[in-house]
Amino acid sequence: MPITDELFRDDSYLRECEATVVGVNALGGILLDRTVFYPTGGGQPGDSGTLRLPDGGVLRIATAVKGDGEENVVHVPAEGQAAPAIGTKVTAAIDWDRRYSHMRMHTGLHLLCALVPHGVTGGRIGADKSSLDFDIGDAALDKDALTEGLNRLVREDHPVAPRWIAEAELDAQPELVRTMSVQPPRGAGRVRLLDIPSVDLQPCGGTHVARTGEIGTLAVAKIENKGKRNRRVNIVFAG
Repeated sequence: MPITDELFRDDSYLRECEATVVGVNALGGILLDRTVFYPTGGGQPGDSGTLRLPDGGVLRIATAVKGDGEENVVHVPAEGQAAPAIGTKVTAAIDWDRRYSHMRMHTGLHLLCALVPHGVTGGRIGADKSSLDFDIGDAALDKDALTEGLNRLVREDHPVAPRWIAEAELDAQPELVRTMSVQPPRGAGRVRLLDIPSVDLQPCGGTHVARTGEIGTLAVAKIENKGKRNRRVNIVFAG
């Protein structure tokens, strides 16, 4: 079992939580019993933020990453800051504006997936710009049509929510996995899906907004040729 309770899995809007330091790894990474920090993965950057200490001090966290073995979330202190002692009670707080931008962008990429019916070969999420790579074969992509489609789905304000299915259910529906080279993690007996009813359904462990209307206006900034079959679609916030 993971040693850190990942509160963000069920509620992406949690900005902070009370926690206890349960370990410090060989690289100085801090392990907590529970956290709101999302660790780098699935193309989404790890959260930055702070750990507030009992004496009023503040420890800056540069990022969160996945560690080895049971270290499912490692909080990486900013350079020059020492980890608190095991047993220290802290308040873990994320940089909310940055996280919320990632949530909006990540959900926007799910809408892009719904509009481009091809396998996904890669992806990157940023606070201002994100992209997905598609194996489109001989198909063509139209930047203006994709922009219009994205904003139609945003305006329709679809609900967005995570849900879980058994690994056996995913095995019976392999078409749910859009990524061509990366499979969702297995071994826990269940897999987390991101569900936008009637729009998109696929395995995803990231953080997202609760409704597509929260994303705001999007634009396809550029479509890049990344090989004979591969196209990179870049999206940005436009409003």
